Amino acid sequence: MTAPASIDLQPSARKAPLMELAQRAAEGDTEATAALLRALAPSMIRSAHTLMGSSHADADDAVQQSLIALVQALPAFRGECTPQHYASRIVARTVVAARRRAQLRHERRDDAIEVDAMESGAASQHQDALAERRRQTVRELLGTLPEEQAETFAMRVAMGFSLPEVAAATGVPLNTVRSRIRLAKEALRRRIDADPTLLELLEGES
Repeated sequence: MTAPASIDLQPSARKAPLMELAQRAAEGDTEATAALLRALAPSMIRSAHTLMGSSHADADDAVQQSLIALVQALPAFRGECTPQHYASRIVARTVVAARRRAQLRHERRDDAIEVDAMESGAASQHQDALAERRRQTVRELLGTLPEEQAETFAMRVAMGFSLPEVAAATGVPLNTVRSRIRLAKEALRRRIDADPTLLELLEGES
């Protein structure tokens, strides 16, 4: 999905570093807020579609809710992480809530998802099919985990952030991030116990 015309990235968005824009936006500078939103919107859109699944009925709503949530959260930005990580955490949190609502409505529509941002790059059809099964399993898991675990797991597994980056974005100690990921993986293991081919999701992140 491309960014709507109202938030297309313009050259003017690059005139100031993102951290400077974010700090000015946190102080109420509306021009800085608009420029920051234009700069971050494309990656936020990709992340929302990665986590929701491009074909999910609520994908576009999750994008819009994430963008709105970013604007609303900017006054609380203190520069403890990068603006990109701050925005990604908001996307993760928004998507977790959206998937939980979708689950409650029993409107799962993830059967034929195409997510460019999470493509494995595998040459074989078997690897492609396995990657898609992993993506679908992770998405379904996000709707069942406690919010903090789901948010952390999404940022680490789906968005590919390092453990220190997740810690900075979420404002918690590194050991807390590790603990949340461990608990999320335990829940995932219970879901895929009968499918050993998906155990790759549980490797690493010690």
